Amino acid sequence: MSSQGGEIPADFERALLSLREPRLRREVHLEEVPAPARLAPFTAALTAEITSSPGDLDPDAFLGHGRFVVLHDPAGQEAWQGTFRVVVLARARLEEEMGADALLGEVAWSWLCESLVSQGAGFSQLSGTVTRVLSETFGGLELAGGDVEVEVRASWTPHTPELGPHLAAWAELACTVAGLEPVPAVVTSLARRR
Repeated sequence: MSSQGGEIPADFERALLSLREPRLRREVHLEEVPAPARLAPFTAALTAEITSSPGDLDPDAFLGHGRFVVLHDPAGQEAWQGTFRVVVLARARLEEEMGADALLGEVAWSWLCESLVSQGAGFSQLSGTVTRVLSETFGGLELAGGDVEVEVRASWTPHTPELGPHLAAWAELACTVAGLEPVPAVVTSLARRR
């Protein structure tokens, strides 16, 4: 968490506490990291690593990663049209065939929109990009072959300081981008031990 001095506003504290509420998939490994300090008076950031199986931190199980940033300006910012802004990133490798799909950008953006709606995360001012990265290797690296990644970057203004649903939506997006199958509606994730 980063603050530019002064007392932490009650709304920001409420927002941070609400991030503890969602029950995320066990393949999502969260860690608090230093937040960008110049974007707003109060900020917080989390990163996630998405793995292929619950609790597995083996690098071979790594499927993707992401970042979730909370910005708060008690005075509000005109571009946000509010006092909070959520900024996210989700990135993962893709199979070459999927990476070549002309509709990849639209599909990945729909994953974000669907996850926000399915988690009940009220929002406005949604904007962002979907980037496809194709890496080709040459010389001594030719044996590694090509690599295709997709990256979704987005930001939006939450309707309330209750950011738990926004964190859950981002985690759902990161899992989808990483290629994990959706959890059936009848399955409930168990809470992590703290």
